[in-house]
Amino acid sequence: MPDSRLTPETRSSALARLAASTTPGEELDILVIGGGVTGAGIALDAVSRGLSTAVVEAQDWASGTSSRSSKLVHGGLRYLQMLDFKLVLEALKERDLLLTQIAPHLVRPLPFLYPLRRRVFERAFVGAGILLYDLLANLRPGKRALPFHRHLSRRGLTAAFPDFAQSAAVGAIEYWAANVDDARLVLTVMRTAVSYGAHAASRTQIVELTKNADGAVDGAVVMDLETRETFPVKAKTVISSTGVWTEESQALADDEGGLRVLASKGIHIVVPRERISGTPGLILQTAKSVLFVIPWSRYWVIGTTDTPWNEDLMNPVATATDIDYVIAEANKVLSRPISRDDVIGTWAGLRPLLQPGTKEGTQSAKVSREHTVASPVPGLVSIAGGKFTTYRVMAKDAVDFALGTAAKHNPSVTARIPLEGAHGFLTAERELASVIETLGWDKAMTDHLFHRYGANIRDLAAIAKADPTTAAPLEHAPAYLRAEIVYAITHEGALHLDDLMMRRTRMVYEFVNEATDALPEVAAIAQAALGWSDEQTAHEVDLYRKRAAADVKAAQQHDDASASRERDKAQEIVPMVDLAGRVPHTH
Repeated sequence: MPDSRLTPETRSSALARLAASTTPGEELDILVIGGGVTGAGIALDAVSRGLSTAVVEAQDWASGTSSRSSKLVHGGLRYLQMLDFKLVLEALKERDLLLTQIAPHLVRPLPFLYPLRRRVFERAFVGAGILLYDLLANLRPGKRALPFHRHLSRRGLTAAFPDFAQSAAVGAIEYWAANVDDARLVLTVMRTAVSYGAHAASRTQIVELTKNADGAVDGAVVMDLETRETFPVKAKTVISSTGVWTEESQALADDEGGLRVLASKGIHIVVPRERISGTPGLILQTAKSVLFVIPWSRYWVIGTTDTPWNEDLMNPVATATDIDYVIAEANKVLSRPISRDDVIGTWAGLRPLLQPGTKEGTQSAKVSREHTVASPVPGLVSIAGGKFTTYRVMAKDAVDFALGTAAKHNPSVTARIPLEGAHGFLTAERELASVIETLGWDKAMTDHLFHRYGANIRDLAAIAKADPTTAAPLEHAPAYLRAEIVYAITHEGALHLDDLMMRRTRMVYEFVNEATDALPEVAAIAQAALGWSDEQTAHEVDLYRKRAAADVKAAQQHDDASASRERDKAQEIVPMVDLAGRVPHTH
């Protein structure tokens, strides 16, 4: 099996394969646009069916919505209210597959409390719904992946969550979901696709979709954003999985058909774990949205909102109004209210909300309540909507749609493919016990590493053994090892300081001031591993600091337009091409 590593060299190799696709007989079967969770899933699904596959992403892997979710893997409890049993069953199946077979090292069980305000009717009504939810989970063959729900009295609620205000509920129902580092799951799916032979190139933008003489899409023109060089690519089918950029991607085909998508913003705040006394998560019904209080490593993540976003799709931001709303809603149930002073980080993401119907001219569509696959023009497939938990089903549907009737004879196999790091992760800790002891990693650090890397902790240990200085934690971000920064470059495709701070680690919102105190040490490691000049290193650090400062100013604004203007003042490390004035071109 090919190597799964993502490096500058494998990126160059992928670009070379893309360029070679114009050679007769070298045409790709599938070209995937978009490196979020669905795009990565499509790449894995396609390549594991034996299709020659390449995937490109204009920014870093998971740089959009797929690194800015609530970081939950769940069965869609709210869909029971809509009586959509099929969708709940689908989500529960995918949740359990991730927990037990596909990514047990990345996805971990997490109990949640559903507070009850009324003693009889609400407990009976909500309890019946959660009972049905658990019974549906039992329909999947095999042992239950998660415990059955249980009812808690007010005393039981207080024992589980001491900081829950006694006046805010008469009791609760405890049920189970799971959490995951969303960006890390995306990266792991992408690396698994690469291990099966997919070609993956980040910082590579599609600037045009090309058509043959019959008007069918037959490839694209891509730009390597690192060098600004462009070249054509040929593919039998192009699959667009670009989330809130769906309409922009479809427009590259110079066709009016396709899916309609609106962006909805959701924000989260991060609060130190010791600030709120409790063990499970909370799910709270608000007037505007569902609010989660989620235990996350050394922190609580609290969100989310659901508001229209009409500004720059590249950089959604949390406003002061958003942050104050989340704090106020959380404080309705907390006996020790939190304040802005407790918030050490925030993030904002955009959900791609499918609009009813498709644009005029769309040839065909396969519709789910959550996602839609359509072909706005022959040779181009678009997929949008959906939820993080069911990314694998979305990917399967997209590839099935692209293959048409041939899919019956070449079905998806991803339900049986463990992701990179899953195989052997349960035995890796025992095998490496003496090495871990020698390296000085305590239980908390070892748990952190296994949850992030699974069996690939062996590679981290090898890096640390080869250079003992990398076995130490970062001075100003001690939750992460210096070896993790090296590994992110040598195995996980990090090309820039933003990639390291925002997605390979989550320092950007786990430490005050977006972890700017850790910048010099991280930049020095990156400089050595990537061969940066002193000038390049200083440039990377400078742009990160300016982006962090822009985020602070944006969070002080009270409306999206003002916040977006402040955020857009910061220069991107690798700017995308503005295609508004592009000239149509056909090959």
